[in-house]
Amino acid sequence: MKKRPRKSRHQPAAAPASESRQLFGYTAPEATSVLLVGDFTNWQEKPIALAKGPDGLWLTAVNLPPGEYAYRYLVDGEWRNDPACCVRVPNPYGGQNCLRLAL
Repeated sequence: MKKRPRKSRHQPAAAPASESRQLFGYTAPEATSVLLVGDFTNWQEKPIALAKGPDGLWLTAVNLPPGEYAYRYLVDGEWRNDPACCVRVPNPYGGQNCLRLAL
């Protein structure tokens, strides 16, 4: 019987052909928690935790089908916009959501 090669735990799974891998990052060296929330996570229902790097940059990658996605970060429980995102749309709470285009 032939053994199948194991997938490395350190290599992220490839995105399905109909999805693209989107990298999200937020710099917050003093933060203890950074969560990605958006319409693709049903906002706070299924937040995605970012991993903190030694330089204070928090990162995660998300596979998304083509489309436009509104999102924000929750940094230690406080809503924050992505400073790297220049496209914003109003939200129903008087603030703005960042907008990401996945191709």
